[in-house]
Amino acid sequence: MRVGAGALAGIGAGVAASLASAAAPHNGQVVIAVTDIRSTKGVVRACMTMRADIFPKCIKDPAAFRAVVPASATVEIRFAGVKPGQYAIALLHDENGNGKADRAMGVMPTEGYGFSRDAPVKMAPPKFKDAVFALGEGASRVTIKMRYFL
Repeated sequence: MRVGAGALAGIGAGVAASLASAAAPHNGQVVIAVTDIRSTKGVVRACMTMRADIFPKCIKDPAAFRAVVPASATVEIRFAGVKPGQYAIALLHDENGNGKADRAMGVMPTEGYGFSRDAPVKMAPPKFKDAVFALGEGASRVTIKMRYFL
C-alpha cells in the first residue's frame, strides 16, 4: 500500500495541531455563587476582568466577561472559556434595573454590591489588588456575599 505525500502532510499537520493543543493551557470555567441577596427585585450584574486599570468598571474592558441574571434567592453565574490568569469580579444588585449603581447623596450606594475575595469597601470601591484571584485550568468556584450600605 502506497501513501501519497499529501496524506503524509495531512497526518503531520494533525500531529502538530494535537501537540500544540496539548501544550496550550485549557480554558476553564468560573462559577460565581452569590449569597445574601436581600430581595428578588431587579437583576444581578456581574463583570470579571483582568485589567487593574479599569476595575471595578470593567464595562470599559471589551475582553471582560459579563452577565446579567434575574435576582433570586439563589444566584449562580457561570463564565465559560476563561483563560488562566489573574481576575477580579464586581457584582451589582441592580434592584430597579436601570443599569447603574444608584447612590444616596451622590456617595452612599443604595443597591447591593460584592467583590471577589470579599474585598472591602471603605470610602471607595476596592482596588484590583484586593479583589484579584488566580484562575488555573479547569473549573473554579467563587462565592461572593452581596453587601448593602443602606
